[in-house]
This record gives sequence, C-alpha cells and structure tokens, in this order.
Amino acid sequence: MAATLEKGIALILALIVGGTTSIQLYRDWPSTGLDNQVTKVLLALMALGCILVVLAAVGVLGSG
Repeated sequence: MAATLEKGIALILALIVGGTTSIQLYRDWPSTGLDNQVTKVLLALMALGCILVVLAAVGVLGSG
C-alpha cells in the first residue's frame, strides 16, 4: 500500500517537474553564452531524470 502511494506521488511530481523543465528548456534554447549553455545541460539532465522516475513509477525500470 505504501509503495503504491509513493509511486503515485513520484509519478505526479515527476510529471510536474518534467513538464516545467521542458517548457523552460524550450524557452531558453535560443540563448547563447557559457552560463546559458550550462543551464541548458542542467535542465536537460533534470528532464532525463524525470523520465527515469516516470518509467520507474510505472514499473518499466527497476523491480517494480
């Protein structure tokens, strides 16, 4: 029961964070400069992490 609740919360929050991260990455994409490039890399890694959390929450990754 508790694992299902944790997976549900993780799924919802990963979708929220991943969505906002993707929107911010899309808006920041045309910017130039070293600090903006670092920001884009960090946003992309955060989006990738959210994708992994979603896959783990639905049972595709891990022991499910």
